Amino acid sequence: MVVIEVLSDSIEKYDCGMKFGHYRHLPSLQEYVLVAQDRPDVERFVRQPDGSWLLTVFDDPTGQFSFTTIPATIPLADVYRGVELPSDPPRVP
Repeated sequence: MVVIEVLSDSIEKYDCGMKFGHYRHLPSLQEYVLVAQDRPDVERFVRQPDGSWLLTVFDDPTGQFSFTTIPATIPLADVYRGVELPSDPPRVP
């Protein structure tokens, strides 16, 4: 029902693109979660009744991440505990 991927620089585009394209065809998959390893950023895609996918982004380091298909909520601080993150993440132009 749920796939969780930790992204790396070398495969991030594949995980977000082609791999997700393959996963979307799995009828049992209801939730796809991508976790960035270099910044506090978790993206959750949830299958909707019409077959589309709803994206929710969790990027507040003091906030929480919650699953839709399983009853679990995790503080982002716990997701990134022990990970050295840049103090000032790069800004997108």
